[in-house]
Amino acid sequence: MANRKRPIVLRCPVTAEERALIEQKMAQLPTQRIGSYIRKMAIDGYITYTDTSDIKAFTAELSAIGRNINQIAKKLNAGGSAYQADMDEIRERLDQIWQLQRRILSNQR
Repeated sequence: MANRKRPIVLRCPVTAEERALIEQKMAQLPTQRIGSYIRKMAIDGYITYTDTSDIKAFTAELSAIGRNINQIAKKLNAGGSAYQADMDEIRERLDQIWQLQRRILSNQR
């Protein structure tokens, strides 16, 4: 116990119904550990969960475009020519980004 980050243990007996209710509320959040959930609720009284899946998808698309642009720039700097397929892929990914951005903005309203 001396090496633990949190050496003080608090105990709180609950009924089976209370435990089920805690687990039910916990299932609405991405947390898997009951100790983390109960500690956060005891300290703050609430947990705010924000779904960031759209933003993660948006970031992934931007990253893919960045890689494509870097590959094209490297090819052009080496004296090669750009392929139309590369340009079409970038345009397609840009369209996906605009769609994601519109979805993110519409979800915020």
